[in-house]
Amino acid sequence: QLHFVESGGDLVQSGESLKLSCVASGFVIESYAVGWFHQAPGKERESVSCISADGTTEYADTAKGRFTIARDNFQNTVYLQMNRLAPDDTGFYYCAAGEYGSTCQEMDLGLEHWGKGTQVTVSS
Repeated sequence: QLHFVESGGDLVQSGESLKLSCVASGFVIESYAVGWFHQAPGKERESVSCISADGTTEYADTAKGRFTIARDNFQNTVYLQMNRLAPDDTGFYYCAAGEYGSTCQEMDLGLEHWGKGTQVTVSS
């Protein structure tokens, strides 16, 4: 079964940092764009950040200046460094790969290999 395994979620105070990891299981990420997605309680899942196969990155406005996405193809892993966390960042964080193409723009065409997510709770 091809999927991601997310980890690194925790309960933290507002203003603290977390680093999330997303390890691919059953496939190699080298040719994929990979995105991180956030689902807050009672809300729909939203894109947080994306990294294309060539390393180009994109961020949601809420993540710009606070979060950094990175990939390590040798470790088959994508990371999300989250700084200055706020209560609105609370929720589950998921990884997915672009189903068509290798760029973040092409991820709009479809997503695959979803993980089960990791939970982040930020207290005020």
